[in-house]
Amino acid sequence: MDGDFRTEFVREPSALKQHPALVLNADYRPLSYYPLSLWPWQDAVKAAWLDRVAIVAEYDEVVRSPSTEIRIPSVVVLKDYVKPQKRVAFTRFNLFLRDEFHCQYCGAKGDLTFDHVVPRAAGGVTSWENVVAACSKCNLKKGSKSLHRAGMNLRKPPRRPAAEELRNVGRKFPPGYLHDSWIDYLYWDSELDA
Repeated sequence: MDGDFRTEFVREPSALKQHPALVLNADYRPLSYYPLSLWPWQDAVKAAWLDRVAIVAEYDEVVRSPSTEIRIPSVVVLKDYVKPQKRVAFTRFNLFLRDEFHCQYCGAKGDLTFDHVVPRAAGGVTSWENVVAACSKCNLKKGSKSLHRAGMNLRKPPRRPAAEELRNVGRKFPPGYLHDSWIDYLYWDSELDA
């Protein structure tokens, strides 16, 4: 019986796993929109305890130690400003984000891969200016042909995105769950209702 009690006591309540904290830069903007800058509640509590963040909003739930009780932070703001990166890394994810997770030939969503506009066989390079998101069907149709020869057109020409542009595109794809306390910080520059 003692073993059952100890297991229950030591086991972390599953509800606490579902309380991430939105992390804001010192200018009160999220560090990133997609993926949304979230910390597990444990990291938010530790950062607050170490005086690295200010707690802006809290959940109703509390965590306790033998000597302390603290409400779980739901929004924290960094005390030191983190300068956003100017250069956007050329990754598959960032490419799909730039193209808003749509095939750049037919506009379909899902089952995306990437395609070289000027095929590598014809001297095309793997770069922001030559690679686009494409669905499998369009990628197979185009193959290693030119756009003209394949009879296909691009929805928009590929180009290197600016970091701020990519952050703004990310705002169009909110995660499946947004806590009420986060809304004012995620859409701080949206038009207010009259």
